[in-house]
Amino acid sequence: MGTLLDSSTYPYEKGYSSVNGINMYYEKYGTGKPLVLIHGGGSTIQTTFGTIIPLLVKHRNVIAMELQAHGRSSDRNQDSSFEQDADDVAGLLKNLNIEKAEIFGFSNGGTTAVQMAIRHPKLVVKLVLAAALCTRDGVAPSFWDFMKHASLENMPQQLQNAFLAVVPDTEKLKIMHNRDAKRMVNFEDIPNENISVIKSPALIIVGDKDVIKPEHAIKMFRQMENAELVIIPGIHGEYIGEITTLHLGSNLTPLVVPLILHFLDK
Repeated sequence: MGTLLDSSTYPYEKGYSSVNGINMYYEKYGTGKPLVLIHGGGSTIQTTFGTIIPLLVKHRNVIAMELQAHGRSSDRNQDSSFEQDADDVAGLLKNLNIEKAEIFGFSNGGTTAVQMAIRHPKLVVKLVLAAALCTRDGVAPSFWDFMKHASLENMPQQLQNAFLAVVPDTEKLKIMHNRDAKRMVNFEDIPNENISVIKSPALIIVGDKDVIKPEHAIKMFRQMENAELVIIPGIHGEYIGEITTLHLGSNLTPLVVPLILHFLDK
């Protein structure tokens, strides 16, 4: 799955940046206010955001990266954490001379975006938190049972294929999978007091049949002082056209992207 853009119309840049001991791959599209996209677990830029980047780039300077061990970014030979991912994104923005940005995180990327608002609040103009997890009770108990026995064989084939398309190395794929799985097995609640001090305006998005419980999104909405909430029909990532949902044939992005842009623009 690729992101098809006319580079003569929308400026495009890709490259690597040295960030906290890793070589981080990033892509930049378009002009205007910076909007940072943080992908989900096991993903690349394109598997999470490939459907909507062509829609967002008409209105924003889109900056997307691949986190530690994901896709084209290197590994630092230590366990992944959402706190470290947040610091890595902040480091990339510093290297790109971006002082403030809107942050859009999906799934694990949403949790990373929450950590950015906690750890680097001066960087964050607004937050879009799609299926973000803050506490273990935000998902069904069966999720944690599954993660305890997670294996590469159970990883969605679309994500495996997309990783190997940009990095044809099955050993690196295993490293990425195992780091993500271990992080989730050891996931600890973000303290309520840390969430409640987030002042950045936030748009919280969740599907009504999401991995994340709608009740969890409502709880986050009530904890954050400047939050708005949208519950969209559909499963995890369906509303942004995440790659594992494309076979469903639904197309909610013409509904959801204008909602996101309306929130960012007001």
